[in-house]
Amino acid sequence: MIKYLPQLTDVVLEEIPDRVTLAVEITNCRGNCPGCHSPFLRRDIGEELAGTALDKLLDENFGVNCLLFLGEGSDLDGLLALASHVRRTHPGVELALYSGRERVESEIMATFDYVKTGPYVEELGPLSERTTNQRLYFRGEDITSRFWRKPEGE
Repeated sequence: MIKYLPQLTDVVLEEIPDRVTLAVEITNCRGNCPGCHSPFLRRDIGEELAGTALDKLLDENFGVNCLLFLGEGSDLDGLLALASHVRRTHPGVELALYSGRERVESEIMATFDYVKTGPYVEELGPLSERTTNQRLYFRGEDITSRFWRKPEGE
């Protein structure tokens, strides 16, 4: 079972390039990143995220063209089932997943349009820094550089 915190669900514009994204905070995070900005997401809290809840969220947020799972929880089969449900019921919505792991299962890469990997390492910085260890993939292609600011004069 996948759980989420409904009160933290929000439309965001900067997490996925060129997408109006509905971001859903998933609990039961398996990560333990030093300096984590949301350590409470490691706990078994929140409400069950079922297909009907996703349908309602997507229907209530007109204009959203991407659904982002911020975390993957502890139930891979449940996560993949939710992604499959969205593909069937909302064919115009792309799927994204932020994982704090270095590597994810091939099923995740095949299921999600966007996959962010790598734990946050403060001294390496976020995706917007060229030194980051994190990567964002679009259908298997590394698009991390889309977040990097161009130096002055370029």
